[in-house]
Amino acid sequence: MESGLDFYTAKALLDWHVDLGADEAIGDVPINRYEVPKEAPKMAKPVPVAEAPIVQQHGPDPVAVARDMAQSAQDLDGLKAVMAAFPHCDLKNGARNLVFCDGIAGAKIMVIGEAPGREEDQQGKPFVGPAGQLLDAMFAAIDYGRENAENPIYITNVLPWRPPQNRDPNPDEVAMMLPFLERHVALANPEVLVLMGNHACHALLGLKGITKLRGTWSEALGKPALPMLHPAYLLRMPAAKREAWADLLSLQAKLRG
Repeated sequence: MESGLDFYTAKALLDWHVDLGADEAIGDVPINRYEVPKEAPKMAKPVPVAEAPIVQQHGPDPVAVARDMAQSAQDLDGLKAVMAAFPHCDLKNGARNLVFCDGIAGAKIMVIGEAPGREEDQQGKPFVGPAGQLLDAMFAAIDYGRENAENPIYITNVLPWRPPQNRDPNPDEVAMMLPFLERHVALANPEVLVLMGNHACHALLGLKGITKLRGTWSEALGKPALPMLHPAYLLRMPAAKREAWADLLSLQAKLRG
């Protein structure tokens, strides 16, 4: 049966396929890919794969170094100094500032976020961008704040340096900085911890799924801990502010005891 295509029509169809990227002829005969083969294809014998050689780690364990340095700090100023001197976290090589804390040390509430963003990196303080402004408004609604002398809050992050392009913290970074965070909580000695977002919950509770975790009191580092939705999430999902308000009321009731 002839195709009935003249030269110009066939060439136009060929040019159309070329424009679509089909620039290579695989075979002269069309293949019916729905045809059932008469015989099952023979399976090739598996080729044994050589095991990857075990790479021996050279040099000190960053987590052990962090633990020793953190424990050497006797106060918050000392902790900030040893964190700045910690040599094993590459994040600080691309950051402008170490973001240590804000608010008033000794506050009943210690808020723990994930990592600094661009504004925080520039100013050297946690939660100073749009998410920080919302955080301030949230706590002001229950009469607390980072500059409230009567009812202060104290703020820090899991990581003190901004990750490139605001990417999520990776497990190695969190593991090596966790001893500093643990010491930070011990020295600040708050009554309760507020864990803002997934990364803070994963670092201190070993859990993720903030939309399910939020509002349920737990314990971290020997302190009552309340997971809450991160203000950055609330900026993207304003309808979730209702849940955040319920969590703030739960926090207020906990402090009133």
